Amino acid sequence: MTYIKYKKCVAIAVVLTFLAINSIAQPGGRQQQSQAAVIPPTDSKTPAVALPVDPTGYIVSNSPNIPPPVITKHSVTIKGQLINYTATTGYLQLKNEDGKPKANIFFTAYTKDGVSDKGKRPITYTFNGGPGSSSVWLHMGLLGPKRVVMTDKGDVLPPPYSYVNNEYSWLDKTDLVFLDPVTTGYSRAVTGENDKQFHGYVEDLQSMGDAIQLFSSKYERWNSPKFLAGESYGTTRAAGLSDYLQSRHKFYLNGIILISSILNMQTARFDIGNDYPFPLFLPTYAATAWYHKKLPADLQQKDLKSFLKEVEDFAIEEYNIALLKGSELTVSDYENIVNKLSRYTGLSKEYIRQTNLRIDIHKFDKELRRTEGLTVGRLDSRFTGRDYNDVGVAPEFDPSNTGTISGPYSAAINHYVRAELKYKNDLPYEILGGRVNPWNYNNVQNRYLNVAEDLRSAMSNNPHLKVWVLCGYYDLATPYFAAEYTFNTMGLRPEQRKNVNFTYYEAGHMIYIHKPSLVQTKIDADKLYDEVTKEINSAVVKSK
Repeated sequence: MTYIKYKKCVAIAVVLTFLAINSIAQPGGRQQQSQAAVIPPTDSKTPAVALPVDPTGYIVSNSPNIPPPVITKHSVTIKGQLINYTATTGYLQLKNEDGKPKANIFFTAYTKDGVSDKGKRPITYTFNGGPGSSSVWLHMGLLGPKRVVMTDKGDVLPPPYSYVNNEYSWLDKTDLVFLDPVTTGYSRAVTGENDKQFHGYVEDLQSMGDAIQLFSSKYERWNSPKFLAGESYGTTRAAGLSDYLQSRHKFYLNGIILISSILNMQTARFDIGNDYPFPLFLPTYAATAWYHKKLPADLQQKDLKSFLKEVEDFAIEEYNIALLKGSELTVSDYENIVNKLSRYTGLSKEYIRQTNLRIDIHKFDKELRRTEGLTVGRLDSRFTGRDYNDVGVAPEFDPSNTGTISGPYSAAINHYVRAELKYKNDLPYEILGGRVNPWNYNNVQNRYLNVAEDLRSAMSNNPHLKVWVLCGYYDLATPYFAAEYTFNTMGLRPEQRKNVNFTYYEAGHMIYIHKPSLVQTKIDADKLYDEVTKEINSAVVKSK
């Protein structure tokens, strides 16, 4: 194995040396089939040059000598309108101030053609979370011009999987830039650099924030209306970036889109002594039990939203107070909480007593349908799985992740990037994994990470900053009630609170795999971009 790796490295070095010595400008010409035509990002007078490739035709991706991006032309129909667009795929290279390359950030950008004034065209920088996730989910599920094909519910179809033009893409309203953090997707630290310098909350903000600043400068988008869109830990990143971009680069945003939001980690950590998650997860437990028809008949007959309002009131009042009282709770009050928790979750009273009124998410996923030999999903509790056996306290796998979305999205991005974007790479595209672990949280030693204050600070300094929070009722990874609690307790002033908008969908963590929610999300996104555009145009008129 060592010999094979050595031969490959020697071959790459030989090819790179040959290209460096014999590179020939090819203005207006075509490259060989393994080398897609490229256009420099800012200087149209600079001629295209051959890409550095290994003998198999794949771009060398962790080299300090990155190739120019690959440019392709496409079209998609959105809301009956034909959108012609340009896809730009390649690397943003992060360097220190001495010019030493540190990391190559992989990006895919979509820009609408025929735009005469980029200063009036919104641009949205988007990423997923993990930590350790590439941007594939939002790229191929919600925002981008292609989307993975699943059933309307979100069930996986038999492999081989497929994707189609996304008629619900946001490209008609905004240009899109999908960014993969270091060690996800094709992004890597440059050879010789320790990738751990990018694997942490603070480190990630610096690298991703600097990549956004670099793209905006390189492609002349500082004057555009600017947005961030993140999902899951990507919302944690987006909130942190809102403050980092303003304080470090004086880079002010028009909007932040938080999809399946988690800003305060204390709301989702089931640690002994931390009772926050139990009442905040309860409404999602109730929604899940309602969906699986595990509730008493009178509750099953209610519509979901009115039922959840009843559960929310109980969670924040009676249940929350009971947890605060702890062992001081009277026997009668204890039994009252047991009865209501059983009624709202579909779990037995005996089981509720065994948990001491504290139902852990993973235990809930295993327990709700245990008698049927089924588990329910964490990312999307509508889905069920079957373990090796029915004992144990937690599911063996998440049926709404490894059992549903992982295969189709991996197949889609790996084929699409090569076949349609004409971009080849020698590395595996890291979809979602643990290569970034352990993630560095040294900035919050002996406490939970809470980035709500970063967002509040950014909103205070930028009174025009809009925040849109998208929540799935069946999301057991980042429950909607916990997101509401975070915003209710982050100290927003009335004028700031008006800039926050919550929308809700009968879906899970990946809202968009549920077709009706995907359709509604597009409607809601159009409202946000139209609102911001209207505000900008109104301000311009008043200033004249």
